[in-house]
Amino acid sequence: MTSRHAHDDTRWELGPVIGRAEPHDHAAPSAPVPESSDLPPGLDTAVTALTQLKDSTVSFTVEPDPESVTAARHFAVSRLVEWDVPELADDVGLVVSELVTNALRHSGGTSCGRPGDDVHREGVYDDPADPLGSAPPAIRLRLSHEPPWLLCGIMDASDAAPRRREPDYIAETGRGLHLVESFSARWGWRTLPQGKVVWALFRAS
Repeated sequence: MTSRHAHDDTRWELGPVIGRAEPHDHAAPSAPVPESSDLPPGLDTAVTALTQLKDSTVSFTVEPDPESVTAARHFAVSRLVEWDVPELADDVGLVVSELVTNALRHSGGTSCGRPGDDVHREGVYDDPADPLGSAPPAIRLRLSHEPPWLLCGIMDASDAAPRRREPDYIAETGRGLHLVESFSARWGWRTLPQGKVVWALFRAS
């Protein structure tokens, strides 16, 4: 497997993130991944716009069901086709699957309404409030396209940091963040008022 981190572009001023654990940093198993900090201005603005559903961002509600992983992947791939970047389908589809799986496993989030019924709706975590205040916000898949870049993010209600485990290439789980890192140009996470967003950046050829 080859890493896609070699991509660089003055538009985004890509470079190392201060405080970010690098792939060769073999910390203790299940170590938290540091929150991204000091992002280049263009990327920082793009991540903010992604969480606030601004500009060309589209959104998909992830249902608390294993089948929603497939639904989220199909939603992402269909958007890539509409945006004329089908060459990103394999990489984005894999990363979306991993991040949605992680969010479903760890956030405990539930959603309101049908998958995808919030497309183009304004705001962050804007599900109708539960009358008793017991329902956590939905998990969201967000996608934004600014050629040649594609930014995706998974928003969930948990404020717990993503955790990187030492890769076990025999086990069926535990490789998710390593795959995200390998198949995106850059990735990170950010705390939100109600949870967090884990984002990944891709560059079309």
